[in-house]
Amino acid sequence: MHLTLAQMAITALLVALLPLALVWTSSDVNKYRKLVWVCVFLTFDLIVFGAFTRLTDSGLGCPDWPGCYGAANPFLAHQQIVAAEALLPSGPVTVFKAWIEMIHRYLAMAIGVLIVAMLVQACYQWRRSASASATAASAEGRAAYAPAMPTLLFLMVCLQGAFGAWTVTLKLQPVIVTTHLLLGMGLLAVLVWYASRQDQLMTPLRTLTAAPPAMRRIRWLAGASGALLVLQIALGGWTSTNYATLACTDFPLCGGVLVPPMDFEHGFTLWRELGKTAAGHYLPFSALTAIHWVHRNVGLLLALLAGYTAWRAWQHTALQRTARWLALTLLLQLCTGIATIYLSFPLTIAVLHNAGAALLVLLLTMLNYQAKCQFALAASTDAAAAAHSQRIRKDITPS
Repeated sequence: MHLTLAQMAITALLVALLPLALVWTSSDVNKYRKLVWVCVFLTFDLIVFGAFTRLTDSGLGCPDWPGCYGAANPFLAHQQIVAAEALLPSGPVTVFKAWIEMIHRYLAMAIGVLIVAMLVQACYQWRRSASASATAASAEGRAAYAPAMPTLLFLMVCLQGAFGAWTVTLKLQPVIVTTHLLLGMGLLAVLVWYASRQDQLMTPLRTLTAAPPAMRRIRWLAGASGALLVLQIALGGWTSTNYATLACTDFPLCGGVLVPPMDFEHGFTLWRELGKTAAGHYLPFSALTAIHWVHRNVGLLLALLAGYTAWRAWQHTALQRTARWLALTLLLQLCTGIATIYLSFPLTIAVLHNAGAALLVLLLTMLNYQAKCQFALAASTDAAAAAHSQRIRKDITPS
């Protein structure tokens, strides 16, 4: 196992060398910021490819971890994979599925390598800036390379790797797979927040677009939309991992009625095997209906809340671009969700629906950060104006 893990680590390092080379040879002055954004891009890709892995039933394409039948790649395990495929051609182990699963693992490990590189660079620059002269530039440098966020990212990617292993060893247990998805989305959100912070430190905001009360309202709306999105992604993961996507094959009704017969108790029992109740019996169809119905209706609530948030943010110049993309993504997400039902779950549409969820995470994180910065700028501008007005009154008041 140690040899297999070492060989896989070397493969991940080779995969990571390409984006590292692109960052190193880029013309961008701030290469650290470039590295963070490259990690954002690859993490988004990993989430989409992870959805493809799950939707093609490739999660057990290699039924052990970290390697494939104890080997570092499917080439070395070809004989075992072919034998398993011959025994059960429609089963979870095929040559195609094994490669999908291992490519997913290689990409995940490569992102881990990039985050380690980010952490090492942050710690080095942090120590270097600590010995520099106490200037405004050195203070900004220390803020840009503060190691707290890269350390958090490193811990998150390690935890994500652990859940990736448990996904395989616990045979796609729904609560583990759903948590694995949530951690991936959480990693993307933290990376986007950190990348947005790097942008802000490089080009500080100077234009005020709203008074503090208006921006405070947008902050609350964006935060509430983000919280509801987390719930909806959890429900989406639960729907997908329980194979409840086609429990309702019409829209907006479900089985021809608005509220169909549903079994919430078995549907939302978290710790159980795939397709089974906690007692070990087969999961009833009414439980799958409950899972699908809740996911569908929370999705509609999210569309209303996030749509209203996008509309309010659209009215402010600094937030318009993000608000436009958010509104467009919400519309496409609704379309792909409905198309998944009416087209009987086509793979391409389902992957696009998962990609839309990841894009919503990215955009709402950006909107939350931008609203936070705008609110801080508005508050500091108001405070400075109040202090200036107080000084003027003090100067003109006769002693």
